[in-house]
Amino acid sequence: MRQAKLACLSAEEYLHFEQQGEIRHEYVDGQIYAMAGTTRRHNQISANLVYHLRGAIRGTPCRAYFSDVKVRIEFGNAFYYPDVIVGCDPGDDHELYLARPCLIIEVLSPSTENIDRREKLFAYRTLPSLREYVLIGAEEKKVEVFRREAGGEWSLTTLAMGDTLQLECIAAAISLDDIYEDIS
Repeated sequence: MRQAKLACLSAEEYLHFEQQGEIRHEYVDGQIYAMAGTTRRHNQISANLVYHLRGAIRGTPCRAYFSDVKVRIEFGNAFYYPDVIVGCDPGDDHELYLARPCLIIEVLSPSTENIDRREKLFAYRTLPSLREYVLIGAEEKKVEVFRREAGGEWSLTTLAMGDTLQLECIAAAISLDDIYEDIS
């Protein structure tokens, strides 16, 4: 369960506080929440994703970041740390966060799965630039892709081992075998 600190901070105060601290915090409308650490399994999945994404976007204006770069959500006044985030807008140039990502990936863990599926799903979908939100199972080899369709509606596709994750916003494909490489 997320525990809020009592102080209510502005977004600017939060960004300053976050740069000074040793522990990462997410920020939701004035409240900050300490981030839990991850497992080796979770970290390996994130590393596999970034490795394959980096190769796919090389030579494009897109950039992939993981774990320590925040995404800013104007609607709801929040900053989250996605596991993997891709931005392709050269004007989205704040040093500490992206405000206009096209792709966000969260690797699910038992302690954060409900937040990733509810709070973050709702918040991320308010970003006009976001085209795909991907949930990667860490305990179960399963991938869920929430995709904004041409009419603005969101669709959900569930993938299993043997399938390929098609990322339309960066014209890339990553097999689930590659995502789960070195995961027993």
